[in-house]
Amino acid sequence: MKPNVETFIACDAPFEEAKIVLFGAPFDSTTSFRPGARFGSAAMRHESFGIETWSPYQQKDLTDYAVFDSGDLELCFGSAEMALADIQARAEEILEAGKLSLLLGGEHLVTLGSVRAVAKKYPELHIVHFDAHADLRDDYLGAKLSHACVIRRCHDILGDGRIHQFCIRSGDRSEFEFANAHTELHPFSFDGLRECCEKLAAAKVPVYFTIDLDCLDPSCFPGTGTPEAGGVTFPQLLEAILTVAKTNVVAADVNELAPMLDPSGVSTATACKVLRELLLALLK
Repeated sequence: MKPNVETFIACDAPFEEAKIVLFGAPFDSTTSFRPGARFGSAAMRHESFGIETWSPYQQKDLTDYAVFDSGDLELCFGSAEMALADIQARAEEILEAGKLSLLLGGEHLVTLGSVRAVAKKYPELHIVHFDAHADLRDDYLGAKLSHACVIRRCHDILGDGRIHQFCIRSGDRSEFEFANAHTELHPFSFDGLRECCEKLAAAKVPVYFTIDLDCLDPSCFPGTGTPEAGGVTFPQLLEAILTVAKTNVVAADVNELAPMLDPSGVSTATACKVLRELLLALLK
């Protein structure tokens, strides 16, 4: 892999030295409401130079660590399966090099390609999932591969008891019924997250951490395709990220920023700050 021309701020270390490798998946072909998430990863890179490398929250600086940004993949917009295969291949390359893979979406379906790769290397994988939506539909208008179905497809891989969902406040009846039987779903907030992460850390199981940014309340993050009232605040999300980072996180993603849906730029700036804090939390 070669260095990207424009990287996320301070993420320009050589690949060989990097502890974490970023890559973008600019894909939103199954978006069910407002498209635009395909532009999220590029916007986060470009606008990241409007924030500092220093985190006053964690007292850490990105310039003190080695992160490599490999840029965006060139994905087929006409085939979700082809796009997922390319995402999986890039994640496998990163994991085989002994590095933590951090995917930037894109719509939430991109998570499935990454999870396929991570689950191959770590068969005991658990997922910690932050989102407004359950994403547990078996299909959306007949399509099995949809951002509305991504966690259901992950469940197909992992099975019961290994998916832990937080902030969920939207979904149809069948999704919540499925969650009651097959996943650990915590509605509306991060209640129960600390206890969940303490168990995961004690068990020393590998964790995939997926953040759909629409877990944030649209009053502070309107730039997303399917906004849902009643979300969490940025400080609450930051505290939750720091909690999950205490587990054995082996891969992660941040997705569902649609930058043009918030002309103020606040959503993109927030996404950049979320990514900075996530990187620093994972850089032990």
